[in-house]
Amino acid sequence: MIDTNVYLSRYPFRRLPGDEPQELVGKLVRGGVERAWCGSFDALLHRDLGSVNRRLADDCRRYGNGLLVPFGCVNPAMPDWREELRRCHEDYRMPGIRVHPNYHGYQLGDASFAELLKAATLRRMIVQIPVLMEDERTQHPVVRVAPEDVSKLADPVASVPGAQVQLLNHSQRAPADVMRRLMSAGQVYVDIAMVENTHGIDQLLSLVPKERVTFGSYYPFYYWESAALKLQEAALLAPDRDAIVRGNATRLRGAVR
Repeated sequence: MIDTNVYLSRYPFRRLPGDEPQELVGKLVRGGVERAWCGSFDALLHRDLGSVNRRLADDCRRYGNGLLVPFGCVNPAMPDWREELRRCHEDYRMPGIRVHPNYHGYQLGDASFAELLKAATLRRMIVQIPVLMEDERTQHPVVRVAPEDVSKLADPVASVPGAQVQLLNHSQRAPADVMRRLMSAGQVYVDIAMVENTHGIDQLLSLVPKERVTFGSYYPFYYWESAALKLQEAALLAPDRDAIVRGNATRLRGAVR
């Protein structure tokens, strides 16, 4: 399996079971994960993203045994973002970045994001966008962060040929017409971490082609078993299940090499 959505370090507002690197890796290995695309919780609120990315790369190398694949964070609102993107790509050999516009003060429709998407695509890097990190009802009252407005993403994707974008923690809030527009704009993938309700994956597949759906657990924020049970509950043919748990992510990763 390829898990496209895990995190290292500490969630800013509470400790999570599994937030020690050794425990996280052990859980993934027991679940049958062979690769895990990994971001850092530090990227949400730490201002020095250079240090965040360096620690992430070091921790993935130290604890991952080849399993953890680092995805650094770049903030296009910062003056040195192009150099940080270069470091992620050239120094740390990251296949992609994981951006957090709603925590960093810009929007997906901004020109700065379009420039970042273009620069990452020229380097053949995946751009992951977590739509939501925590349900708004349980967020800390002093730090309220709204979900990403994915309706603004279609135009930047359409304007950058070859862009490879993945929505993480997509909670199926976007209207059907927005999702269909996104899917037709370019290569936009969606993970299953926040897919809820009975037959949630089946409902997602009515809006997103099966070739664009990937396995993502959002571990350790969520129990890893939750994502596995969603697959078990879904009425998937074996080839479709295999595509979601491994094949689609393999093709996405191969597209940016």
